[in-house]
Amino acid sequence: MARLLSGGPGHTRAIARDLGSACRPGSVIALEGGLGSGKTVFVQGLAKGLGIRRPEEVRSPTFALIQEHPGRLPLCHADLYRITAEEAEDIGLSEYWRGASAGDWVTAVEWADRAGRILPRRTLLVRLLRSSQRGREITFWGRGEWPRVLAGWKEKWIKKS
Repeated sequence: MARLLSGGPGHTRAIARDLGSACRPGSVIALEGGLGSGKTVFVQGLAKGLGIRRPEEVRSPTFALIQEHPGRLPLCHADLYRITAEEAEDIGLSEYWRGASAGDWVTAVEWADRAGRILPRRTLLVRLLRSSQRGREITFWGRGEWPRVLAGWKEKWIKKS
């Protein structure tokens, strides 16, 4: 587990950019937090770290549900705000980590708590909470390779703060 404090949107994007740089094909990032907590801002930073062109144009696909972005590592960005856990299984999201091209993608899922049981065990959970008017507390939990990645990454960000 790692916990970081972000001073604002630019800081949140920078933290997520570094995470994007550490992602591998097949990485799944599950984002949780209330409305306005910074999930989409986080995905914009993640997109920059993945080499997505124009990451500032990444928007939450609330109505489309899934948006694909080409880059050094392609990004599947999903927003499950409007659907139930049962519907999450029906939209084909799991194909990005189970399907034929599963090893090619990094998947970011906003409102991941609505995904039910479809997220793989190796998912990195990112929880964003407002800690002040502009600040956010960002907490990371993960299994598999993530604890090792987070340990070194947390050290880097503590030194930057």
